[in-house]
Amino acid sequence: MSSTWRPSASLEMLRARARLLGRIREFFAAAGVMEVETPIASRAAASDPALASLKTDWSGAGARSRPLYLQTSPELPMKRLLAAGSGPIFQICKVFRDGERGRLHHPEFSLLEWYRPGLGYGALMTEVEDLVRHALDRPKLTVQRIGYRELFRAHLGLDPMRADVVTLRRAAAVIPGSRALVLDHGGWLDLLLTQCIEPALDRDRLTFVYDYPPSRAALARTCRGTEPVAERFELYLEGMELANGFQELTDPGEQRERFEADLRERSARGSDRLPLDEAFLAALEAGMPEAAGVALGLDRLLMVATGSTHIDQILAFPVERA
Repeated sequence: MSSTWRPSASLEMLRARARLLGRIREFFAAAGVMEVETPIASRAAASDPALASLKTDWSGAGARSRPLYLQTSPELPMKRLLAAGSGPIFQICKVFRDGERGRLHHPEFSLLEWYRPGLGYGALMTEVEDLVRHALDRPKLTVQRIGYRELFRAHLGLDPMRADVVTLRRAAAVIPGSRALVLDHGGWLDLLLTQCIEPALDRDRLTFVYDYPPSRAALARTCRGTEPVAERFELYLEGMELANGFQELTDPGEQRERFEADLRERSARGSDRLPLDEAFLAALEAGMPEAAGVALGLDRLLMVATGSTHIDQILAFPVERA
């Protein structure tokens, strides 16, 4: 008889997940941050060219069938709540990304996302430190904060803000298969970061990388100056990226321009043009407060907590058994 009905994760692993979720909710209750829920399925889809949304169809109440897209993140509806005056909020939810499968990737995964109106992204990094220490029950976990530019200089001896594509391609020559790739400036930076720098980060401490090139801003605010940077950070521990945080962009005009640029890039790649979240853009028009926000991968955090090496070890039923 087939044993594929059984969960991949052990019962002790399931208990470890329950304990982790309990500690996270305990942390936010003490901090006065409200837990919220937002829709998993939406009329809009992620515009980011690097993400692929899973799609379903809805037909009900006599309505003509129309597509709905499973969320790649709860970010946009949570920001609509901020604009409506929610105050600080967090959410623990499932998110979905097509085409992702591997040791650290699964098409359905658990995300913790939270937003702090009136808080700067530097202060949010401190709160992320506190949350991770509390969730893992590791109060003495040490921390490093390092700028994106300094990181590239230290590990690769190049300036990511000024190096041209030829220089970046040359630096990536040590990566197997890189010579066959055709990437833009941002693509080469991402490849170098994930393949050459991330594996060399200290595994035993929290490492925050902050102030990214404007081309890697995503939904972060850009600090304009002599050399502008995106007010963004990522967190690494034990060789894994755990979190991605922003000083949130609140300018509706600039946000629409970025979305439209994403759609043009998707078209250039031969991907479908997907509907933008007009409700989110309307919320920005109405006035979203200045805020910092972050998304943290709970499955990866649980892998750290339990010493697991593959995401299937901490999932009850991976996609092949779902």
